Amino acid sequence: MSAAMSGSRHRALVIACGALAHEIAALRRINGWDHLEVQCLPPELHNTPRQIPQRVRLAIQAARGRFDRIFVAYGDCGTGGQLDAVLAAEGVERLPGAHCYEFFAGTQAFTQMSEAEPGTFYLTDFLVRHFDRLVVRTLGIDAHPQLTGEYFRNYRRVVYLRQAPADQGDAAGQAALIARRLGLAFEIRVTGYGELQHSLRRVAEPGIRASTGRTAWLR
Repeated sequence: MSAAMSGSRHRALVIACGALAHEIAALRRINGWDHLEVQCLPPELHNTPRQIPQRVRLAIQAARGRFDRIFVAYGDCGTGGQLDAVLAAEGVERLPGAHCYEFFAGTQAFTQMSEAEPGTFYLTDFLVRHFDRLVVRTLGIDAHPQLTGEYFRNYRRVVYLRQAPADQGDAAGQAALIARRLGLAFEIRVTGYGELQHSLRRVAEPGIRASTGRTAWLR
């Protein structure tokens, strides 16, 4: 009998990249993981990945003693192994792989895509929704459109790794517009939630609906 059915208390915390907040919320809702609490660090930390390990460390230490399990919903995310060093010291697991593209697509599929065309710019649902804020404005393309060609000169295609079902919104159309804007070929690969779903299930299944499960944003 599962812990959820037996009524034992197993409260779990997921410390997550804010870029995954929408997907984690969807998985909690779909699976009824009301006991799974989520704290999100700002997605803008990807612009300064050296800050990620310490921010994650502080979040873990602040949560000690209040949860039966703590899990980190990050890949390496450009930390050069520093996040893994923190997690080894704290005894906490994270999502497998180098980044969200890999754990959404799966390591084998992502490796095949990368080897087939190294000049690939990847999009996720999050990046499609926030492309202007996180890419165009951050890189100064809004003020200097001519920079587009400089930044993307070595890319050949855009691959949109889609998480949400095809009947939810016009994300595919928006992704196609992004590819056209960049002057690149366009492909869609429907990945679903990939390893994010499998990892969260391993964290959540022992639990019960012991808390409100609010998603909090850590600043």
